[in-house]
Amino acid sequence: MGFLYVPKGGDLKEEKYMSLALQLAKQGSGWVNPNPLVGAVIVKNGRVIGKGYHRRYGDPHAEREALANCLSSPVGATLYVTLTPCCHQGKTPPCTEAIIQSGISRVVIGSADPNPLVGEKSLGLLANHGIEVVTGVLKSACDAINQGFFHYIQSLTPYVVMKYAMTMDGKIATVTGASKWITGEVARTKVHEDRQLYAAIMVGIGTILADDPSLTCRLADAHQPVRIICDSTLKTPRKARVVQTAKEVPTIIATCVTDRLRIAPYLKSGCQVVTLPKTEQGVDLNALMTYLGERQIDSVLLEGGQALNGAALEAQIVHRVQTYIAPIIFGGVTAKSPIGGRGVMLPSEAYHLSKPTVTRLGGDILLESEVQYVHGTH
Repeated sequence: MGFLYVPKGGDLKEEKYMSLALQLAKQGSGWVNPNPLVGAVIVKNGRVIGKGYHRRYGDPHAEREALANCLSSPVGATLYVTLTPCCHQGKTPPCTEAIIQSGISRVVIGSADPNPLVGEKSLGLLANHGIEVVTGVLKSACDAINQGFFHYIQSLTPYVVMKYAMTMDGKIATVTGASKWITGEVARTKVHEDRQLYAAIMVGIGTILADDPSLTCRLADAHQPVRIICDSTLKTPRKARVVQTAKEVPTIIATCVTDRLRIAPYLKSGCQVVTLPKTEQGVDLNALMTYLGERQIDSVLLEGGQALNGAALEAQIVHRVQTYIAPIIFGGVTAKSPIGGRGVMLPSEAYHLSKPTVTRLGGDILLESEVQYVHGTH
């Protein structure tokens, strides 16, 4: 039995159940990394008999959770799942095995597994057991919730989102360095919602010295992302909030310092310190991304200042840009803009971004774009 590929604009009934699976999948945000967000819905005779989602890393996958929650026998039912079911043994057994044993007769899939060998093997296993397989239902929406996972699983480095807030004249602080607050409460709440989504938050030493931030998600019962401080010369104050709370929230200081005596106090406070090569801009950010990938940190929200943002773009580690724009003007020749570094010499050398999505957040606007690097330039 072959696979049925559904074109854009498929069956509304199929999309209805896949939408429900998507809503379920999103409930695992922040808790499943480095696994993908996955939701599953089991339907029989036009009635939902089972629902589930991947709740936490190491917990049962969505398909097994939906089967465990079934209100009646799944024999002959249809399973709607946002990502191709796995066919390999990981922290949990293969989901294809559970589907085959359950008696489900039809599987409708949103996103394809980014590893074609794994994805095609799963589809083949299901089809060889007489299960009808439909793919591509609400594919774009299912792909969108796992952008970071897809990047990580193929590159083994984190998906990096650079976020900053600026005025309508492109300033991130006044001439005195004051920056609280540029955006309103609705936009600031959105930032905390995003912190919940990513495995880590990254800033530079300049942000630590200027603001002494906590870098935590302030939503109730939130996942707390790992905090990463880029500090090439190890100037982070030992009384900084990130150091003082390192035993409560995992904190990594990326530095170029090798002196064990200087590093020791941070280790004693609970920080993890990684020594990396140095570049003109400071810590080698590509080496840092490799290290983070090895630590299974699959996504990073970059909340840096001008220097780190510029270095990150030059190192080409940024994949998405979030620009919050407030309807205010600071002015001032010396007031900082979001991106520092060397900059480009000509307009033709600019970093190009995809067409932005636009979201209104109270009186502010959020623009979001993917970075489109051109091989050999930007």
